[in-house]
Amino acid sequence: MNSGAAWSGWILFAAVMMGLMGAYNALQGLAAIFSDDYYVGTEDELLIFDFTTWGVITLAWGVVLLLAAFALFTGKGWGRWLALAIVATNAVAQSAFLAAFPLWSILVIGISILVIFALTARWDEAQADLEGPA
Repeated sequence: MNSGAAWSGWILFAAVMMGLMGAYNALQGLAAIFSDDYYVGTEDELLIFDFTTWGVITLAWGVVLLLAAFALFTGKGWGRWLALAIVATNAVAQSAFLAAFPLWSILVIGISILVIFALTARWDEAQADLEGPA
């Protein structure tokens, strides 16, 4: 197995993990839209919006993550940069939830760091393997 094939597996990992994070965000958004008691804290402790608005924002963010994962999965060069920006933003945004969901937030931040690693380490080798022989 050549080195490029191993690194292209990391790109697939990044796309799948971003897709999962997007799906979970979308589900959390839907839960917040349809159930005001989904989040443990009160509005004053957690949000500057009501739960329905926060649910719509979270649902939209999940869709953005899913679209970035799809762009990455299809091998688009711009998809890598979009994915890096989206996943880095997602990691930073998760820090806002450390008080409400500490284990979940730490898990998502850790996965985001792995995705960033997958999208930056040996990108040229992975891209060459994904494109096939010239």
